[in-house]
Amino acid sequence: MVAVLELPPMLRVGSPLVIGNRMFWLQRKRCRAFLKDSLWVVPVTSMLAALICAPLTRRLNYTLPFSFLDFGMQGARAAVGMIAASMLTFVVFFFSVLLVTVQIASGNLSPRIIARPFQSTVLKAALGLFVFTFTYGVAVLGRLEDQVLQLPVFLTVLLSVASIGTFLFVVEFVGKELRPATVVARVAQRGLQVIRSVYPLPLGAGAIPQPSAGLHKESVCQLVRHEGSPGVVVAFDMERLFSLALKNQCTIELVPQVGDYVPPGGPLFRIRGGGRLIHARELGHAITLGRERTMEQDPAFAFRIIVDIADKALSPAINDPTTGVLAIDQIQCLLQEVGERDLSTGTVTDDRGQVRVVYRTPNWQDFVLLAVSEIRQYGTNSVQIMRRLRAMLESLIAVLPPARAPFLQQQLDLLQVAVEKAFVDPRDRRNATHADSQGLGGASSYVDRDVEVSFPNTPAHLRGA
Repeated sequence: MVAVLELPPMLRVGSPLVIGNRMFWLQRKRCRAFLKDSLWVVPVTSMLAALICAPLTRRLNYTLPFSFLDFGMQGARAAVGMIAASMLTFVVFFFSVLLVTVQIASGNLSPRIIARPFQSTVLKAALGLFVFTFTYGVAVLGRLEDQVLQLPVFLTVLLSVASIGTFLFVVEFVGKELRPATVVARVAQRGLQVIRSVYPLPLGAGAIPQPSAGLHKESVCQLVRHEGSPGVVVAFDMERLFSLALKNQCTIELVPQVGDYVPPGGPLFRIRGGGRLIHARELGHAITLGRERTMEQDPAFAFRIIVDIADKALSPAINDPTTGVLAIDQIQCLLQEVGERDLSTGTVTDDRGQVRVVYRTPNWQDFVLLAVSEIRQYGTNSVQIMRRLRAMLESLIAVLPPARAPFLQQQLDLLQVAVEKAFVDPRDRRNATHADSQGLGGASSYVDRDVEVSFPNTPAHLRGA
């Protein structure tokens, strides 16, 4: 899908200064990704901080008149030594619990959630506290020779108490965060943020100018291919591409869509028009590739993760349709947010209406197919899934603008065909074709009028209740 997006006036500048300011976009993004995904950065930093704090607290100890816990030499050495040893055990046990829990959750939910616990700020802070306490305790223990350092010993005891409380909190936190309802809710929450950033305008907010007629008439004068390791397009710097296109008076087309896999030698950019060739390195600074998709500029990836969780829950090996219903709940929120927004982004023009940057984005049909198709196929034999899907589609048709309804109605028709093929008994078929916001149990007003039920042991005055 190709449409037009107007840039703010501050971005419509083609000077080398603007391009230079964007040169470090790729480096900053890689640095942020490294800090976000690396679990060892915080512990190493905590270790260095402990080595710095240990001599400072020793010096402070000589200036304070307080005795704090009033430890003797033998008691101080025993307490600090035991705390240091227990903290090392804490670190090992912490990793063991985390790895086992993540493996179980990824096996039951989706492998694409493995990275999320390791990116958690809470877990990194807890691990940093454990490592800090261990390193600080060892540093204090090495200085307990001829004099008891009351303040460092007191701080070691205090840190151990805080570590025990933090460990108990982390165990509860990991257990709650990896529950299916919490995982899909977190993914959907992040997906909503990405949708609002990628598609900021509501549907019908304003007229979108059409691309120049010469966009597809101009021949490609330069094709830039990917040089280096293969990867998935994670994000691209639209401002830098616009500045390069404006500076060279050309149109830059980004060939792969965000989330696409690019092999070595695969096409990255097509350049149309312009007076000179743009060096591949200049364009390479405007795009970043990774080993897997992320939700940074890819709202469809949020759908992909939640649908994967639903698919695995509906597999014969797990057979958990209730988790599928939880996934559909969040998919409905995402589809409603997408349906209320203008998805017409894909072309950037300058002040004169000349197309400068072209890139591909998913449209409404793409989102609906991604959200519904696989769940309908894998959940065909589940009454609960069929009823919940119907409730979602009917609700979206009712609340979204009329322009979104035809394709949703088409999905309803396909859902009806699937139900008729899967359920032979007319009574099961009637149950499966009824909309239920809870899958099963949420439609108390529904009564099968074609079936008469008698209660011979029930008093006559209660049979109608």
